[in-house]
Amino acid sequence: MTETPRAPTFKPIHVIGGGLAGSEAAWQIARAGLPVVLHEMRPLRATEAHLTDGLAELVCSNSFRSDDAANNAVGLLHEEMRRLGSLIMTSGDATKLPAGGALAVDREAFSQRVTATLAADPLVTLERGEVDGLPPEDWDSVIVATGPLTSPALGQAIGTLSGEDYLSFFDAIAPIVYKESIDFSKSWFQSRYDKPGPGGGTADYVNCPLDEAQYNAFIAALVGAEKTDFKEWEKSTPYFEGCLPIEVMAERGPETLRFGPMKPVGLHDPRTNARPHAVVQLRQDNALGTLYNIVGFQTKLKYGEQARIFRMIPGLENAEFARLGGLHRNTFINSPRLLDAQLRLKALPRLRFAGQITGVEGYVESAAIGLLAGRFAAAERLAQAFAPPPPTTAHGALLSHITGGADATTFQPMNVNFGLFPPLAPPEGKRKVKKKDRKPAMSARALADLEAWRDDTAAAAAE
Repeated sequence: MTETPRAPTFKPIHVIGGGLAGSEAAWQIARAGLPVVLHEMRPLRATEAHLTDGLAELVCSNSFRSDDAANNAVGLLHEEMRRLGSLIMTSGDATKLPAGGALAVDREAFSQRVTATLAADPLVTLERGEVDGLPPEDWDSVIVATGPLTSPALGQAIGTLSGEDYLSFFDAIAPIVYKESIDFSKSWFQSRYDKPGPGGGTADYVNCPLDEAQYNAFIAALVGAEKTDFKEWEKSTPYFEGCLPIEVMAERGPETLRFGPMKPVGLHDPRTNARPHAVVQLRQDNALGTLYNIVGFQTKLKYGEQARIFRMIPGLENAEFARLGGLHRNTFINSPRLLDAQLRLKALPRLRFAGQITGVEGYVESAAIGLLAGRFAAAERLAQAFAPPPPTTAHGALLSHITGGADATTFQPMNVNFGLFPPLAPPEGKRKVKKKDRKPAMSARALADLEAWRDDTAAAAAE
């Protein structure tokens, strides 16, 4: 009697960190049919920014930013992730909220969905507890996805092993107000340019208008307000340019905010039918529609100053805050110097890195690198060839940037953007691609190349 061949038994791959990158990496490994242990230190060890013990908790903003796949690089990244079976994007789409052209989610529902999905997968084991220092030697395949709030013991161990100091930057959090405390006799609902969002709505933001005198008084108050004091060891830590506190922007010049988060373009006050001098926008923060996030208003002002100054905004005079803004220190490694093309630590290849700790900025970018790290680790375990995605795709452009495309001496966190993509070849008989056609053409090229890469890797895995 011939015995039926038994399926090989594989050692588990370990993923450290249950944020967006770690959750996505674990999901991709399980989809490859491999066991994975997902380690999350919360609630046994808390962080400065998290509030729950849920996986993939969003602590900074509930927006995945633009969902326009044809004209925006992060929207393109959304679409690529959807086509690659991303748990983060499936969960985001299932819990989305009105947000104009952006994809915003109900943060609690999103985290609960990711947590429940992974907990229900028989190949995923969730272990609560801190990984203190370097992972044990018998963990022969590890993905470190500890995010910007890596525990001190693990961070020190990685720094010692790599011989590189961590680079650090400060990240600020925007305040949230209760909708019922907003004065709608002075504010109105409208999306910029009345642009429809993923849910089809064209009025997904609350807009609070300021005339020139109100704006100037607001800027003066920001510049003169009391800020959070830094500890001595924090004083040399820079800000991330993509998430500057509003008071820091105000100090750069009186018009900076009016051309930044308070820009009035694409909006008109229905009471005057005119464009205001400046506008503060608020975006829905939960599915019930009871909480609204002040868009772009991350801050390090002291709490008392925040309440005083933000109540100077027309419509927010009686605002009640569900959460005030804050500041926390984020940490990332010098990936172009330390990692190879498959996200492995050159000094110890059994360790891979994923998410914000690699120097990508943003929830979606972090999850995308988690997706790639999970697939790299799974292919390696299965002894399958797995080529990185083409640099013409959003995934490939990000990966190329952090694993060698960026200058290691000036490396800083980076959002996905079309500047990371290879240039387009001009149409036959033309010297260049027209500016208005450039982004849609890059997106179309990216999705075509992604489809071909996905099909080729699937065919190689089946051989």
